[in-house]
Amino acid sequence: MTPKDIDSERLSAIIDKHKAERWSLIPLLQEIQEAFGYIPPESIETIAYALNIFPVEIQGVITFYAGFSLLPKGKYVLKVCRGTACHVKGGRSILRLIKSELGLEEGETGEDYQFTLETTACLGACALAPTMMINRSYFGKLSPPKVTAILAHHSKEKE
Repeated sequence: MTPKDIDSERLSAIIDKHKAERWSLIPLLQEIQEAFGYIPPESIETIAYALNIFPVEIQGVITFYAGFSLLPKGKYVLKVCRGTACHVKGGRSILRLIKSELGLEEGETGEDYQFTLETTACLGACALAPTMMINRSYFGKLSPPKVTAILAHHSKEKE
């Protein structure tokens, strides 16, 4: 899905489902992010009107929480751990390999929207170091051959 592929009917249905209560902003944003892979900036005005709050309040929530993004992300979001355990067990070389294989730097999304590469301070899976996540799945005890196989598997899953 590219940024121009926003289904306005789907967006409206999500907003309508949540507009009854002002407290529903975060669940609403989570559902939009889940549906589209990001929160389309053009949806902020519509959300604000539906919830009867100012657009700047919505913008503040989106920019405060790291889990929300105003930029489209890839089908697969890779989060590479930079924690101490992962660093000691070779996490830096794993990150370097992933950057090389995907042709991406940290924070970048590929032109085909297949992968987004991110790093995080800790994934909380220190016993599996070095680790990474792809969407909601953890991959641990990484080695260069294992990383290459994981990326190849996800590359084959193009729609």
